[in-house]
Amino acid sequence: MGLRRKNRSPAVLSHEFVIQNHADAVSCLAMGLLLGLMFEVTAKYVIIFITVQYNVTYATDDKSEHVHFYDYGPKDIATIFFYMLIAIILHAVIQEYILDKINRRLHLSKTKHSKFNESGQLAFFYLFSFTWGASILTAEEFMMNPTSLWKNYPHSRMLFQVKFFYICQIAYWLHALPELYFQKTRKEDVPRQLCYICLYIAHISGAYILKFTIWALLFVMARLLTLTLSVLTFGFGLARIENPGFSIADGNFNVLTVRISCLTAICLTQAWMMWKFINFQLKKWREHIQNQIPKKKITNTKSKPTKKEPNRANFVNGAAKLEDGASPRIRKSKPV
Repeated sequence: MGLRRKNRSPAVLSHEFVIQNHADAVSCLAMGLLLGLMFEVTAKYVIIFITVQYNVTYATDDKSEHVHFYDYGPKDIATIFFYMLIAIILHAVIQEYILDKINRRLHLSKTKHSKFNESGQLAFFYLFSFTWGASILTAEEFMMNPTSLWKNYPHSRMLFQVKFFYICQIAYWLHALPELYFQKTRKEDVPRQLCYICLYIAHISGAYILKFTIWALLFVMARLLTLTLSVLTFGFGLARIENPGFSIADGNFNVLTVRISCLTAICLTQAWMMWKFINFQLKKWREHIQNQIPKKKITNTKSKPTKKEPNRANFVNGAAKLEDGASPRIRKSKPV
């Protein structure tokens, strides 16, 4: 029996080495941050990366219960960085244990393989986000009382689930940027993926900083519902509340310029998504028609009888006959 030849491991710190081992390196970094919680000296620094910061506690009217809210600040960058590492690890786990196994069975081409991986990762994320977002909408009664989206603005405090949802959403889309390198994304696919990644980062980060809760909670839902609620919130609701004005200290960004900018950005994004969707469907429809036309031509060509060539002789029993039934002229042999 011959021995198997082992694939040579790439050089340390080479591009191939980083791509093959990025999940392990990120796992070690995340584990190191978690181990830092075990020591008192490092725990006060590491806790910023792991737990949600800026906790504000309020006492209820009877002072027997306390309600915990959260604000935002620069320490959130460290928290987003840690959960970006978690997103990279989960991305690698889904890729290796689910998507790669399906790919081996389907035997897809390189182009379809890349699109399948992209769609598979997004499908897991969208399903997770939709379930989590729907639970927040139900718990906070946004579905039953949509006026709470703009009532008592500015929403200077957030509940834990709302803030943690924002943190995870921003962390996921930031992790998608290095994944373009780790997954060896084709050059022609990079601009398209960068486009929607940056759009998600801009809209979710803008909603988080400006204290508008509508986009991050509803972005996975129908385009029409998002557009309708956006118009109601920015066009009518926030315009009629009693405390308009611009104040960074109070977290109040309820001015006409900001409202119009946010509404315009959301409307343009929804229109762009619908335009891309319609163009994609039209392209598929045209390709389907073009694939059907050659088949019809080939079928019609085979069904038509072939024309016989003129002056062509048919040989029957060794004697030549012309097509019109006339006997051929017999050539006299020359005497020797």
